[in-house]
Amino acid sequence: MKDNKLRRQNGMIAGVCGGLGAFFGIGAFWFRLIFLILLIPGGLPGLIPYLILWLVIPRR
Repeated sequence: MKDNKLRRQNGMIAGVCGGLGAFFGIGAFWFRLIFLILLIPGGLPGLIPYLILWLVIPRR
């Protein structure tokens, strides 16, 4: 049985997008794109959730 736990992966900054991509079975690129799009309106809509996920999701 595959151990599919949400964990941060080795990634570009904190591994949040890599961990989300591995957990949901899609590429980390799509999560990076989502956070990038959320940064456009002023930063906080993308930065706050990313920082919260960085603190909440355990390391590998």
